[in-house]
Parts: sequence; C-alpha cells; structure tokens
Amino acid sequence: MSKKRWLSGPSIRPDPITAGMTAADLVDTAYLAYNGGRLREACELYTQKMLADDALVGMSLTGALTPAGIGMTCLIPLVEAGFVDWIVSTGANLYHDTHFGIGLEMHRGRPHLDDTVLREAGVVRIYDILFDYEVLLKTDAFFRRIMTASEFQKEMGTAEFHWLCGKYVAEREVALGRRGTSVLAAAYRMGVPVYTSSPGDSSIGMNVAELELRGNKLRIDPARDVNETAAIVWDAKSGGGKSGVLILGGGSPKNFVLQTEPQIQEVLGLEEAGHDYYLQITDARPDTGGLSGATPGEAVSWGKVDPEKLPDAVVCYADTTIALPLLTAYALDRHPPREPRRLFDRRADMYDRLVAAYRETAGSREPGEIVDAG
Repeated sequence: MSKKRWLSGPSIRPDPITAGMTAADLVDTAYLAYNGGRLREACELYTQKMLADDALVGMSLTGALTPAGIGMTCLIPLVEAGFVDWIVSTGANLYHDTHFGIGLEMHRGRPHLDDTVLREAGVVRIYDILFDYEVLLKTDAFFRRIMTASEFQKEMGTAEFHWLCGKYVAEREVALGRRGTSVLAAAYRMGVPVYTSSPGDSSIGMNVAELELRGNKLRIDPARDVNETAAIVWDAKSGGGKSGVLILGGGSPKNFVLQTEPQIQEVLGLEEAGHDYYLQITDARPDTGGLSGATPGEAVSWGKVDPEKLPDAVVCYADTTIALPLLTAYALDRHPPREPRRLFDRRADMYDRLVAAYRETAGSREPGEIVDAG
C-alpha cells in the first residue's frame, strides 16, 4: 500500500488557543487526537450528517445527568433547536428533571462526605450533588396527584405517559416563572416523544405502583413502546430517510434505541439494514462484555447498525458531563435550528404503517416459521 495514502490526513500543526475563542473553534483547533479527536469527530458527524434534513436523531440518556444540570445546559437547547427527535431515558433522569420544573432545588456539594451524617440531617447525595429529602417527597406527591387525573386512567405507552406528565410540569414552570428548567416540559412543547425502557425502575414507577394498590387504573404497556419506537425508525427508513442514534452512556436506554432495528428485521421480518449513524459518549470498556461498552462493530452483528455505514460511527470515551456541553455548543454554533418533527403527534400514523407492513410480510409465512435474516 502507498505510504502517501496513510499520510494523507491533515498535518498536526494547530494554531495556539487564544482569548475569546468559541467552544466550536476550540474543538476544531485543539481536539486533534485520542479521545479529543473522537469528540471532534463526534461533533462533525452530528452536525454534518445526523442533523441533515432527511435524518432522524434518537437520543438515549443514562447516568444522573439531569441532577447535574445537563438538562438545562444541553438537553433542552438541543430539543428546542430541533436537534433531537425522540428520546429514551432512564426513569431516574426524568424524575430528577421534574424537581426543577416544579420549583425544587438541588445544590452543588462535595463527594467525600459522611453519608450517615447526611441521612441524619435529611440530606440526599448523588456524588457531589446534595438536596433535601423533602424534594423526593414533594416530587412523589406531585406525580401521585397528577396521575389520579381522568386522562391517566387507562393503559398507555411511556411516550403518552410522559407527554401527559410534561404537560403538567410545563404548566408549573410557567406558573413559577421557571420555563426552561425541565426536559419533560420542553419535550412536551416540541412534540418530542420520550420513552423509558424500564418503567418500573425509578421513583416514577414506584409511585405508579403505589397508586395501583389504591385502585388507580393507569397501566404502562412496554410492548407498545417496543413497537412504537420501531415504527419511528421504520417510518424514516422506509420513506428514504436516515436514522441516527446519539447514545449518552449505555445501559438499557442504549439497547432500547438500538433494538428498533432487530425488532424490524429479526422479529417483524421486514427488510432493513440498520441505523445509519452511531454516536456514543461512554466511559465503559468493551472488554467486560457489558452492553454499555459494546462497540458499533459489535452492533453490526446484531443488525443494529448498517455495516456499510460503520465509517459514520464514533465512540468517544469520556464523561458525558464533559463531552456533551462541548457537543451541544458545537452543534448550536455550526448548524441552524431544524424544523421540529413533532413525532409525538404522528405516533398513531407511524404505528399503523408498521402494522400494515408487518401484516403484509406475516401473511406470507406460517406462525413460528424462522425468518432467514440473510
């Protein structure tokens, strides 16, 4: 192979950092190699390809991001700019996000504190974030109060559930003069569907369970979520568009955004190739076998990522609280706002299209027949 081919990349001879340099210019100038280089590639992939007019962006959220203020600094600006089209989050992120929207506070502290003393004082700690135990009780009371409303008395998926919750949080934001503090409220206003892959695994789910003991009729349907998220991806891809995933951390939400493609291909038997764009920020290693550290190459073997699109896959090994603010600043500086897709409003239509495609395919095979993915 030609030596010239391997040495065709730009020369590493950057200009010095100067006073007043924007975050986007800093990334382009100084983030040239190692995980700095991967962060620059992530910024370029996001702004140059994933935010194209024909591409949808699904985001997954894990880790205690909203307590750290990431919701207000990054997630809400991305949602309001039309840079995120659908979300899968841990319930914990949405629960803690609600604190801010209903007028409660969290505080910066220190990580090396005596937790026994904090417990006696009625203070809860998330590493170096501190808040009053009453914040939990008041947030629980808020959710239990709204979930007794008539519109909650039925079975629904988590997108509808979170949309209804977001409506009430948005009303509280306005009443308190705190608009712009809650991701749930911003997603409600922008029509961005928000799912959670483990509805019972958070304080929100715990309060749903408590109300069930009282006879409340709210039921969460996980199967609806599986098919609804697959419908979002199917609608984009079957219509000639592209699908990208922005994965913050890993865990169950990572799998949930990615499993849309195996659901389409492996389970429903529809012809598809995988997500087109893969961008992950994680601190998890791949060699432990956990999904959080699994690479996009491994995802290809499951049908989650289109093998022809692996050049458009970036993994940045970094703390999300460090990398995401830079990615957000870069995107807002380098790309104009997009018209919101308002996928929440289109859920029923996309779902019906997926069902129609599945029934057409299912009608050509016997129940239990193995579908040849090859």
